[in-house]
Amino acid sequence: RHVSLSLARTLRSGVYRVGFDGDFEAVIRACATEPRRGVRSTWISEGLVAAYLDLARAGHAHSVECWQDGRLVGGVYGVAIGAFFAGESMFHRADDASKVALHGLDRHLAARGFRLFDCQMVTPVTRALGAVEIPRDDYLARLEHAVGLPDRW
Repeated sequence: RHVSLSLARTLRSGVYRVGFDGDFEAVIRACATEPRRGVRSTWISEGLVAAYLDLARAGHAHSVECWQDGRLVGGVYGVAIGAFFAGESMFHRADDASKVALHGLDRHLAARGFRLFDCQMVTPVTRALGAVEIPRDDYLARLEHAVGLPDRW
């Protein structure tokens, strides 16, 4: 797992605090209403928000929040099944905040023995944090193994 020098500096600075499952609804709503640069809307509808809130209440969907001075400035959410985590979306309102949240999520998953973290798209940000594309057959084999393991969250 690689951490860039600039992200390492941000992590060491202590400017952000990372939390888990503290405000799932705020994270998913921020992802739904704050599209990425150059994108006019997101795929996250009110119906999806409601469904994910149900999943969170049932203990299957989780959020990672990045806080600065008591304010939510970044986050990521997704679904955990066994030792598999599917990251769904992330947002940021401050420099590096989504990267800090993603890094926190990656460390959380590694510490709990997750076998597969699907970040959905290998982007410059996810690649810098260690994401790699894997062949479909390999992915499906890893997925089958990971979801068959006991819950790890």
